[in-house]
Amino acid sequence: RCYAAPGGQDGEVAKAQRAAAAGDEPQQQPTIFSRILARTVPATILYEDDKCLVFRDVAPQAPVHFLVIPKRPIPRVSRVGPEDTELLGHLLVVASQTARAEGLADGYRVGEWWRRPRGPVSLRRRDALRSLPAVINDGKHGAQSVYHLHLHVLGGRQLGWPPG
Repeated sequence: RCYAAPGGQDGEVAKAQRAAAAGDEPQQQPTIFSRILARTVPATILYEDDKCLVFRDVAPQAPVHFLVIPKRPIPRVSRVGPEDTELLGHLLVVASQTARAEGLADGYRVGEWWRRPRGPVSLRRRDALRSLPAVINDGKHGAQSVYHLHLHVLGGRQLGWPPG
């Protein structure tokens, strides 16, 4: 399911809790990514092959921001097995090749992305946002809100460290 909720860490946690409560994990409901794969939701596609799809993020957090998703739905990274080794490597190779094609010669970040909240942000909250990691979220406690493995690739500007 695709939920419209305020961004930021708290928004992602709330979305993850709602997704888990709704039973989205076992792919009972179509995800936004399965809808993009089915072409029932529009996306700006950058690359496609028999294993994956790459498309621009609709709410970019950097000058270049795209997602790499496997065509075979993998709901959680904790559900991968040895048979997924080639596919997982393929996703990273495609991310690298697409980043190069997008002009990211000076570098980029690969991982999950926490969306910043809309509106004013207090200094304390801003410092907390700067310390959020770039990770692949897994499950309710990992704040996973879309149960279809995906990589965000961000670049085109100097990214801070810690991520955020």
